[in-house]
Amino acid sequence: MRASLVYNVTKYPQLFISRALRYMSEGIEKLEERPFFTTEEAEKNGISRRMLSYYVKNGRLERLARGVYCSTKYESKNENLKWEDLAIAASNISGGVICLISALVYYELTDEIMREFWIAVDNDNSKAKFPMCHIVRMRDMELGVNEIEMADIKVKIFDVERTIIDSFRLLDFETAMKALKLYLKGAKGKPDMRKLNKYITELRASKVQDYITALIA
Repeated sequence: MRASLVYNVTKYPQLFISRALRYMSEGIEKLEERPFFTTEEAEKNGISRRMLSYYVKNGRLERLARGVYCSTKYESKNENLKWEDLAIAASNISGGVICLISALVYYELTDEIMREFWIAVDNDNSKAKFPMCHIVRMRDMELGVNEIEMADIKVKIFDVERTIIDSFRLLDFETAMKALKLYLKGAKGKPDMRKLNKYITELRASKVQDYITALIA
């Protein structure tokens, strides 16, 4: 089989080169439809590390971080973004934690479409940025943080209860109230009222307690 392949390449070099170039062209065009992609994903699509460097030098691609690239001509199509893209973004922001809309979508506590990635960072982190990301600076960054695997990438995300409290603090009332109602109805299992009340106290969100009381009365 190997000898046959070598023979074919030797006998029809132009045909082989043409097919290889077409394969690479299809691969890079497919990747350019994504907000960003990794070196590993590029290699799976027939794009070598050397070709990635070439595309960066000629301005077709931009290197966002180590092993992460994007098309310089990428434009958001306002479509539902992929979990693997969220995972790549979250893992490339120092101290980043998935929060708010992105967390609500992950927990299925909203019907909103994730059109950008919501990532929380510490108040002192003024340099955090990444394409397609909505950076939210918060205090108490260690409160309610879980580490999960998303698309085979380890990322941090606020737990359900922290996400709900933050929604009342930082999102519109309708979105926050819908998430709370679903949570209290058991959409994510039995509600952990002890944890919810603890977060209300620590995040000084006493108004949320009034909403809970009204809903369960």
